Amino acid sequence: MLILLPPSEGKSAPARGAALDLSRLDLAALTDARKELLELLVTASSEDPETTAAALGLGPTQLDLLDRNAALHTASTARADRIYTGVLYDALDLTSLDAAARRRATRRLVVISALFGAVRPSDRIPAYRLSGDTNLPGAGIVSSYWRPHLQPVLDEQAGSGLVVDLRSSMYAGFWRPTDGTKVATVRVLHEVNGTRKVVSHFNKATKGRIVRALLTDGSAPRNPAALAELLGDLGWHVEQGPAGKNGTQLDVVVREL
Repeated sequence: MLILLPPSEGKSAPARGAALDLSRLDLAALTDARKELLELLVTASSEDPETTAAALGLGPTQLDLLDRNAALHTASTARADRIYTGVLYDALDLTSLDAAARRRATRRLVVISALFGAVRPSDRIPAYRLSGDTNLPGAGIVSSYWRPHLQPVLDEQAGSGLVVDLRSSMYAGFWRPTDGTKVATVRVLHEVNGTRKVVSHFNKATKGRIVRALLTDGSAPRNPAALAELLGDLGWHVEQGPAGKNGTQLDVVVREL
């Protein structure tokens, strides 16, 4: 089972740690593409800060993030599960899982990254500022840059197992699994007085709790229907939609937050 997560916009910059070594990251087939994009981001951030700030959507009070990007070669690194922060990652709280669940996280979780394509929780990376919809000079739209590189790599990682897709729409376009019958796309809906809607904060928090529960439980459902059944057993109300070319949507309906 492969569980896909979005990155967080906010990142925690480690105060100390070894510098980035691309050769030590998992999914080694992405190394050359990672190196190319890293060089483009470092160069753009250091040599053309005004244009790059606009491309990254940075305001006047965020220009320190350009300095962070410019120093990526020498910046301190930490495990990706400590770099990515925010509501989803707080709810997931990987570091508090028991040893068996953490091992499952290392094998099953993949975070889609604008800078590195895809990373495992144990990969050591620096904090950076780059989004999937950025038009980076020399690379174009970042999601489009990564698509041909990720397709063979993540297809291989997925194999014949289930892909549980919890990515945001921005990062869903980085990779579409070849076999849609093995994909479950999870959406969280908040229901109040019979009305359902997606609420960003609670959507992220619930997704974090779902992933945590899957890692703790340890089961490996083989298809979307089996995942829906497992989530029901774990206490969620799940409604399964029809299968489409990009997978089967599972709506997790929450009434208490």
